[in-house]
Amino acid sequence: MAEGRTTIELRIKRQDRPGSEPYWQNFSIPYRPNMNVISALQWIQRHPVTKEGKKVTPVVWDCNCLEEVCGACSMLINGKVRQSCSALIDNYENPITLAPMSKFPVVRDLWVDRQRMFDALIRVKAWIPIDGTYDLGEGPRMPETDRAVAYEMSKCMTCGCCLEACPQYVLTNDFVGAFAIQQARLFTMHPTGKMNANERVDALMGPDGLVGCGNAQNCVEVCPKDLPLVESIVEMQRAAIWRGVKRFFERK
Repeated sequence: MAEGRTTIELRIKRQDRPGSEPYWQNFSIPYRPNMNVISALQWIQRHPVTKEGKKVTPVVWDCNCLEEVCGACSMLINGKVRQSCSALIDNYENPITLAPMSKFPVVRDLWVDRQRMFDALIRVKAWIPIDGTYDLGEGPRMPETDRAVAYEMSKCMTCGCCLEACPQYVLTNDFVGAFAIQQARLFTMHPTGKMNANERVDALMGPDGLVGCGNAQNCVEVCPKDLPLVESIVEMQRAAIWRGVKRFFERK
């Protein structure tokens, strides 16, 4: 696709502030081999002039690590959600369309507010609550089979790709999404984290937890880390069933 290319054509969906009307602007920038989308946006930041020659404010986006670890630079590239740091320009033909994720409030341009994701992690207690003020000694060992599974799940970047692709996750509901369900499983598998297992399962037993999943499995198709999201949902559904049965008999 790069053969003979001299310019990169970008069509970017912009928005000046939260709640304002979005609009589109076109940019044409010089081509360089091995550019990613972030480097193209950085060029526009230094030269904020549209294809038509109009000087505009620089395009705003979010990024941090630039190596597909932090998850901050997720956006829609030609209609598909992915990390813009690992999206190479050479893999796309002109024009390349950039837009913010649609499942989160837009702060400005391509930058969205992912606070809802972090609130979901708080909801499912995605941490190991131990006292770190003094040395507790060596903790219990995790079986190697569990450790291998947990390591894969720990690669989650909170990037939002799974939520952008999920038909059940919308701005008007409180569904926690596949990533939070998996994090609940991850920390419940930890030998020390098991002490809060019931709290995590209880948090997922409401209408905005496991019941909210429609099993579309779009999440696994777009996850940049190939996380076992469906497997985790099934495991937590099984845990919720056993939790419900146990609570039923405790009431009798």
